Amino acid sequence: MSIADLRKEYSHASLDERDAASDPIVQFELWFEQAVKAELPEPNAMTLATATREGVPSARIVLLKGVGGDGFTFYTNYDSRKGRELEENPHAALVFHWVELERQVRVTGLIAKVSREESEAYFHTRPRTSQIGAWASEQSKVLEGRFELEKRVAWYLVRYAVGAVPLPPNWGGYRLMPGVIEFWQGRPSRLHDRLRYVRQAEGAWKIERLSP
Repeated sequence: MSIADLRKEYSHASLDERDAASDPIVQFELWFEQAVKAELPEPNAMTLATATREGVPSARIVLLKGVGGDGFTFYTNYDSRKGRELEENPHAALVFHWVELERQVRVTGLIAKVSREESEAYFHTRPRTSQIGAWASEQSKVLEGRFELEKRVAWYLVRYAVGAVPLPPNWGGYRLMPGVIEFWQGRPSRLHDRLRYVRQAEGAWKIERLSP
């Protein structure tokens, strides 16, 4: 079988303007809740696309850690490739793909760091081993081998053997403040439903149906 033969007919649900929430965050929270109830593996996994100042793109999977009227929040090492690119170019995109529900959500907007206090509050909810890992990993830098990382982990385990692990100075959250959010529902014959929410100058959202 060739790749071209891998074809699925989508027929799980539909998406109509009359049923969609007027606020895309409310609509996202509804779909996200349904993904959680469906017991999908890591429903908060999302593709984060960034680009350099020159427009060279890169993408990776990260985990959503918060969503609300102010946007979509995730955490990472600020010195990582994504962190460096966001420093140069704060425009980014997110994609959620809930394949079992035949749904995608695409989000584009501007990204900014969350407050140090918010990052610290989240950091201390993580398992202690993950907190140590945030200190040990110089994310996106070349390693001579796995042993080098394990050596760094062992060093920080000793350093922070007692008491709370402090928040690393180069680790914290980002929040993407959406300007456009698109909801995609698979439909038969590739005639999919696509509703796009576009933020207007006064802050309201305009809903548009896009051709599949």
